[in-house]
Amino acid sequence: MMNCIFCKIVEGTIPSQKVYEDEKVVGFKDISPVAPVHIIIIPKHHIESVMEVDENNADIVSHIILVAKKIAKELGISEKGFRIVNNCGKEGGQTVPHLHFHLLGGRDMQWPPG
Repeated sequence: MMNCIFCKIVEGTIPSQKVYEDEKVVGFKDISPVAPVHIIIIPKHHIESVMEVDENNADIVSHIILVAKKIAKELGISEKGFRIVNNCGKEGGQTVPHLHFHLLGGRDMQWPPG
């Protein structure tokens, strides 16, 4: 998508602090972290939100979960615990229209989240 900030990160036209990249996804540090560890994991292929996930692209979600697990281990938060968050739509708190998951850790997570 032309004006998608996350697509521009995938392309490399907007810099990011990448912590993970493979052929399907990119993981990078959030520019406004809400936890000591706050990583955004996105598919390289533009999918606007969970509402656009279907039988043709659903495998990307399981891949992202496996990547989140790997990053959590690498960043030392897997033992104490972490949170994976996906926001969908305006009222769900989605601010960038590109499917993405937040990996949060390094502190106690509160419930309800907000």
